[in-house]
Amino acid sequence: MKILITGGAGFLGQRLAKRLLERNELDGKPVTELVLLDVARPTDERLLSDPRVRAEKGDIADRAVLERHLDTQTEAIFHLAAIVSGQAEADFDLGMKINLDASRALLDVCRASGHKPRVVFTSSVAVYGGTLPDIVQDDTALNPQSSYGTQKAIAELLLSDYSRRGFVDGRVLRLPTISVRPGKPNAAASSFASGIIREPLNGERSTCPVDGETRVWLLSPKSAVEALIAGCEIDRAKLGNRPIVNLPGLSVSVNEMVAALREVAGDEAVARIDWQRDERIEKIVSTWPGAWNTARAEQLGLTGDSNFADVIRAYIEDQRG
Repeated sequence: MKILITGGAGFLGQRLAKRLLERNELDGKPVTELVLLDVARPTDERLLSDPRVRAEKGDIADRAVLERHLDTQTEAIFHLAAIVSGQAEADFDLGMKINLDASRALLDVCRASGHKPRVVFTSSVAVYGGTLPDIVQDDTALNPQSSYGTQKAIAELLLSDYSRRGFVDGRVLRLPTISVRPGKPNAAASSFASGIIREPLNGERSTCPVDGETRVWLLSPKSAVEALIAGCEIDRAKLGNRPIVNLPGLSVSVNEMVAALREVAGDEAVARIDWQRDERIEKIVSTWPGAWNTARAEQLGLTGDSNFADVIRAYIEDQRG
């Protein structure tokens, strides 16, 4: 099976690629070729040394780039490439180009190929907003309060319609905020959800820009990768006419996250967190749901994490590895 990952040089893209290679199969078929398409080169040299991996640089908003790397042999596509929330809010044109225009270009290339590949699109909690119930339901109306959320919501509808028309076999997986991410802070409004854990564990100071009672919906990197693969393998008939799934996660307040950090790493780590509220970040994050009903995802066999302290422990072990 030939698999394409857009955003394949990103943190999640590289993890997904490594897991697919470890499994050496997807939906019962052996992985024979894995194309990682991104504007940058993957940093994991061990990943690139695998003969099944082909890293390609290119702008996914350029249809010619997509046509060059997506052909009738491409059976599965994981569309991870995106401009993150804070950057999409700061640069409207760039967010529209990558989050929306490139997504439509990808679907149109699939349609032109005529072979109906399986397409997994990663969406976000940001498609919700406004006045929300304590627990968001599957039928809660979309009401994004950011350009990023709006772009993701439109792309969801596009993929659903292309699936309805039989151009692709699409499925939308709405990801909670991923924590704990390795590396450095990025422009995502949710970046603090990793930073207030990662930096203190590294002996560095970190700033929390939101109130401690702010509730966020989280998923660990490992669980996110497993959910992407499981979501790709779901029997189409089980999805029915609604190929959109809210993935399971943990509903925790920032204070509860800090308490978990104290449990794992002690008071010294917690003392490295500076509390300085940022109105711009709070305005974006406060519109996102803190929890959603995941009964449908669980019926489809998808799972999340048990508690945030274990997520932190898993991050520590992963960094040691």
